[in-house]
Amino acid sequence: MKNDYLFTSESVSEGHPDKICDRISDAVVDLMLEKYQEARVACETMVSTNRTIIAGEYRLPEGIEISNDEIEKLVRQTVYDIGYEQDGYHWEKMHFECHLHAQSSNIAIGVDKSGNKDEGAGDQGLMFGHACDETKDLMPAPIYYAHKILKEMSRIRHNDKNSFLLPDSKSQITLQYKDGKPVKTSSIVVSTQHIRNCSQDDIRDIVRDIVIKTLPDGWMCPEDEFYVNPTGIFEIGGPDGDAGLTGRKIIVDTYGGASPHGGGAFSGKDPTKVDRSAAYLTRYLAKNVVAASVASKCTIQIAFAIGVSKPLSLYVNTYGTGIIEDSKIEKILLNLVDMSPRGIREHLKLNKPIYVPTSSYGHFGRIPNEEIEGSFTWERTDLVEDILKEI
Repeated sequence: MKNDYLFTSESVSEGHPDKICDRISDAVVDLMLEKYQEARVACETMVSTNRTIIAGEYRLPEGIEISNDEIEKLVRQTVYDIGYEQDGYHWEKMHFECHLHAQSSNIAIGVDKSGNKDEGAGDQGLMFGHACDETKDLMPAPIYYAHKILKEMSRIRHNDKNSFLLPDSKSQITLQYKDGKPVKTSSIVVSTQHIRNCSQDDIRDIVRDIVIKTLPDGWMCPEDEFYVNPTGIFEIGGPDGDAGLTGRKIIVDTYGGASPHGGGAFSGKDPTKVDRSAAYLTRYLAKNVVAASVASKCTIQIAFAIGVSKPLSLYVNTYGTGIIEDSKIEKILLNLVDMSPRGIREHLKLNKPIYVPTSSYGHFGRIPNEEIEGSFTWERTDLVEDILKEI
């Protein structure tokens, strides 16, 4: 393995067109789960100039109804909360279409529990989780700091109504690694939408202050490698500048390219969909392995077949950093956690309306909210003692 290298990750804000779609889709998931904790939903969103369209399927028990008016009100409120009141995309003036319909009965038969058959996975697929000791939250450093820069920009924008920052923004960080550890940034790119007739020097100054505040001391890149709005003016942004779709930022959502990805997106899916729940499980397992100092870096893969309750495989890779063999870690984890779709949901308490906060700034490396049951439970390290006992 290379010990000295450069590695780059990017993040995008909640006002990026694709992230608007992720948030709307997750808002629909949360609405369904508020009405019924066993709701089934797969919601996709598309946005363009003053237009928002949602489509997909859902299933609620007889007697629990949801109207298109209720969904439209939710979608408009979501766009308002992000901060879109622009000529090209406005929460109140945009055209809205809803094309949600009933879930396929064929899928329901395969997934639902019946007789002696346990609940099966909502789809086939493979999912990856990752953790490393590069940051306090056990995330790869490039994506961790790329998210933090944009979160701080968002906080400033929401708290200061006179701010010249607008919702659509992106960041990209290239880190220099020495002996396998990040030591400083070699280049930083931040692009942010802004109000008209705004000084580019003013934008550069406020972004620089945010970046320096966010990074560890001494990590700031050289000034000639610090790029802010490198194309110049960025007045037209959001869905007016580019169409957006749910599920197009899967690397931003996970580990910034530092880990493999199974290909399935998360947002808009209820937790019976293993694309989402099993990805949360593998992050949970990998984080606990690293938190227990069993390894300094860990990637875990799990695989499922639609309608089948047990995982087809579990794979652990500690890249030679483990204090015991990877095969023994696999056995320990299988003993500690029920990895069936139902077992995952129950262990991590996923049947809750908790998904809107996951839709931007990453699904991982977040702080569990103890006040909201099920909120980022996959970031807890409550398996550490059990893992050490097993060893």
